[in-house]
Amino acid sequence: MGRAHGADAAGGEDGISFEHRGPCRDPERHRQCPGLWRGELTVGYGDDGRRERRKVSGRTKAAAVDKLRELRSELDHGTVPKAGYASYTVRQAARDWLASGLDGRSAKTIKKNENVLEPILTVIGARKLRDLTAGDVRQALSAMAAGYSSSAVTMGHLALKRAIRHAESDDLVSRNVAALLDTPKGQEGRPSKSLTPDQAAAIIAAARTLPALELRPGLKDVRRPAELMYAYIVLSLLVGLRTEEARALRWDHVDVDGDPGALPAVPPHVAAWRSVRVHGETKTERSRRTLGLPQAAADALRALREVQAHEQAEAGEHWQGNGLVFTTHHGAALDAANVRKMFWVSPRTVETSP
Repeated sequence: MGRAHGADAAGGEDGISFEHRGPCRDPERHRQCPGLWRGELTVGYGDDGRRERRKVSGRTKAAAVDKLRELRSELDHGTVPKAGYASYTVRQAARDWLASGLDGRSAKTIKKNENVLEPILTVIGARKLRDLTAGDVRQALSAMAAGYSSSAVTMGHLALKRAIRHAESDDLVSRNVAALLDTPKGQEGRPSKSLTPDQAAAIIAAARTLPALELRPGLKDVRRPAELMYAYIVLSLLVGLRTEEARALRWDHVDVDGDPGALPAVPPHVAAWRSVRVHGETKTERSRRTLGLPQAAADALRALREVQAHEQAEAGEHWQGNGLVFTTHHGAALDAANVRKMFWVSPRTVETSP
């Protein structure tokens, strides 16, 4: 394979050459020769003193020169293109961000970002990241908006921006075109599942008169005190704790009495400072908050504490003393499945009318 070299562009550091892929038919300009024009740029020197180079190619000399000029511009702006950047795709950028750009996030969070990115990657995933335009991103977001809710499109757009920002930090692209666009409006989301005040009051009234819960046969923890579910429901509805915050709530973060003699008076309260999320952090910084307890919630927690003390005495050395408010019959932390099972009441405990 022959090579015909052009003049260096920067004192021996940059250059243009023709790479033959067949017989040379035009030794001077290579206009009729099979092959490609190659551009080469030196981006620095390694520890061993050898030059680190980046290469571009084009079917014409002008195309190779343009790509080489773009490389030089990126280098002048402080971006050192990494090897292989020219063929680096949007899907590769997303995959790398999901793999190494979400340190400390739970597997569930990573999967959620993967899911909201997929409709976008279906449209532009094969595009080379360095060639991605704002128009490409707009087209992908519009396609997603045609079949997904506005919140899903917003999450997808944010995930794409973060994935490209991650590539920026690795010098794989010089700018984040996804950050130049507003998020389009998607479809109407599902109807709200929030309870009305009347529905919430009815649930609290029903929970107040529950018997001990008989859970499904075969479960290790087949009987749970009614005070447990009642306190869980009242605390969730009247105080506003998220389920992941309620399951992580500790007794040392609960004050059912307050301090009425203080100036100013301190009401009964709970400190929602932890959750069952990764590292025990709440959903956001603002979620770390202290909330007042209505009288009904304070009474429910007092009753639960008495029942839990009785369960601890029965469990003896098998009790897992972790200080949690809501636990299994051995003091272990509840998981989401435990809570769902509490909402299943055996037909034997429900009175039915003829």
